[in-house]
Amino acid sequence: MANTPLMPKATAVWLVDNTALSFTQIATFCKLHPLEVKAIADGEAAQGIKGLDPVLTGQLTREEVERAQNDPNYQLKLQGSKVVVPETKRKGPRYTPVSRRQDRPNAILWLVRNHPELKDAQIMRLVGTTKPTIAAIRDRTHWNSANLTPSDPVTLGLCSQLELDIEVEKAAKNAPQPMAGEPAETLMSVDDSTSEDAIAAAFSLDPNTAPKREEEEEIDVDAVFANLNSPKDTDGDDETDDESSTKL
Repeated sequence: MANTPLMPKATAVWLVDNTALSFTQIATFCKLHPLEVKAIADGEAAQGIKGLDPVLTGQLTREEVERAQNDPNYQLKLQGSKVVVPETKRKGPRYTPVSRRQDRPNAILWLVRNHPELKDAQIMRLVGTTKPTIAAIRDRTHWNSANLTPSDPVTLGLCSQLELDIEVEKAAKNAPQPMAGEPAETLMSVDDSTSEDAIAAAFSLDPNTAPKREEEEEIDVDAVFANLNSPKDTDGDDETDDESSTKL
């Protein structure tokens, strides 16, 4: 059983509009992600949802709200509710509405590219798809691979940001750790890359190759002018031949 307030998003809408609580406090109380609460505050999510006063429903007291407003680190505590909402336990892939099923391949492609550590079972839980579809998108053998565009499944509404973060965290914990003694590939530090020796090595020239380049770039001026004068001489010979023929 989970201590979740009734109508979490409606409760979050009311708390955003009527209190000075932080996004983290509201998200923790309503079992939402802080980014979802921020989207509600910005008007990007929960549009058309009417706020539900948790004080009137007996889920919070005004003293509890005031205490949380005065202390940003304090977490709201749900009062004993007469109705307890059980956790929803799903077996098998997530159900996806028909109107959003065409977005699943784009979401799978986004997950495969941005979170390659996720297993197929985790992608199936997030998006509600099958292993053959995931394999086809990985191998680029999907019938619509040419037209797929990676899209965030949270933006598409296929899963929540909290569910995605949980799966990514699980995959990171299960990822293989580097072997002991294996050198880790890291970038050169700023001090090393900007030292005098590094700068001198980057801009230094090999003295043995410099003269060769100069020799290769030297041009034989006499040969160039000889080539330029030779066509003129031939033209002059042709003219003299024409004059002699006219005199004759």
